[in-house]
Amino acid sequence: MAKRQVMFTFPPEKIKDPLIFHLGVKFNLLPNIRQADISEAKGWVMLELEGEEKDIEAGIAWLESKGIRVDPVTGDIIEG
Repeated sequence: MAKRQVMFTFPPEKIKDPLIFHLGVKFNLLPNIRQADISEAKGWVMLELEGEEKDIEAGIAWLESKGIRVDPVTGDIIEG
């Protein structure tokens, strides 16, 4: 199993969509949310994705196709 730390930035029109849930179900990934800031106007989530590398890649590509910005996170995402 692979793990990857990422940050998702959501545009306002996607904030209420259950995309992290669908990411887990559709791509057999275990998302572990470490930090988040969500409001009506903006949203970002730092999380660790665990699963097969090919599933992580496919899930990230799917999110990007939905208009979600995905950035890698380095360092300790618990500490920030």
